[in-house]
Amino acid sequence: MLEQIALGLILSTGIGGLAYWRGSLTRSGWAGAVLTGTLTFGFGGWPWGLTLITFFLSSSFLSHYKEQIKEARAAEKFAKGGKRDFAQALANGGVGAFLALLYGLLQQPPLLMAAFLGVMATVTADTWATELGVLSPDKPRLITTGKPVEAGTSGGITVHGSVASAAGGLLIGLAMLCFTFLAHKALLWWFIPAGLLGGFFGSMSDSLMGATKQAIFCYPNGKETERVVGKDGTPNTFVRGWRWLNNDLVNLLSSLIGGGVAALVFLFFR
Repeated sequence: MLEQIALGLILSTGIGGLAYWRGSLTRSGWAGAVLTGTLTFGFGGWPWGLTLITFFLSSSFLSHYKEQIKEARAAEKFAKGGKRDFAQALANGGVGAFLALLYGLLQQPPLLMAAFLGVMATVTADTWATELGVLSPDKPRLITTGKPVEAGTSGGITVHGSVASAAGGLLIGLAMLCFTFLAHKALLWWFIPAGLLGGFFGSMSDSLMGATKQAIFCYPNGKETERVVGKDGTPNTFVRGWRWLNNDLVNLLSSLIGGGVAALVFLFFR
């Protein structure tokens, strides 16, 4: 166990450092990546750690894909920029790291593995949907009413984004299937539907919360945003939602939903 923890610390420090150098993480985000990576590797083992890396590398790549176009279309909508900070690192990897800790301490119950799979599928699906959905040539529509909205609007979905969401969840299911086979010579085919369904429904719940309960503010020019204050430091006006429910908390809560869906898939195939 101590060797796994040490290996997790070394790998997460190195990968996080590379991401910081590439501009994907802030310094605090690097610290968050080290914390979540060390716990995930140390207590979950190779399949868990490599699945976390799959999420991180694919999401980092997509965050830089056509970055200038996304910046022009929707940067003012999002609460934070492309660099992930400590809170974002915990929102995306914190639940998975906690599940890994429990998994290692409680004699590795498979239900926790299923929940971890769903959590990682959700954060991957949601990131893919955001990064690729904003590039859609079609105008997003609000998930609750179907009303056309601007690119980057919380709760807005597109066909491109929805397909990307399903693909991201499927990737995590396939990745964990392969890594578990390589490590333990076990082919657990339920990983595929668990990743696909957990990721997709977790991502959709993120959009639903974004459309209904997430805190939304308004710039002086009337445009909506997730930002509490503008880049110039001017406070924005609170418009709707629950003031305490920011994007990081929405990500965290939706990952719990995705983990629950994946756990149900595991129980179904058990």
